[in-house]
Amino acid sequence: MKTCYLVLVTRTPAFRDEVGAEHARFLDEVRARGQLLLTGGFSDKRGGAYVLQDIADLAAAQALVDTDPLLVHGSATARIHEWNTR
Repeated sequence: MKTCYLVLVTRTPAFRDEVGAEHARFLDEVRARGQLLLTGGFSDKRGGAYVLQDIADLAAAQALVDTDPLLVHGSATARIHEWNTR
């Protein structure tokens, strides 16, 4: 069993498109470090999700997500779930 972290992101009314571009660059950096397994937006445009891997624990996942530009700029909120995958 592998522990990953499912990050559910919900846009706020303060969402700005330019922050979305910063978020995409953030995810590219996380992927380059081998810590991003999967990402994608919801078809209703209300948010999306990403899956983190090779993260020490939930606190480390939270610390990483807290640096996501969407959260830093108030464009979204995020919930993180520890996910035991098979």
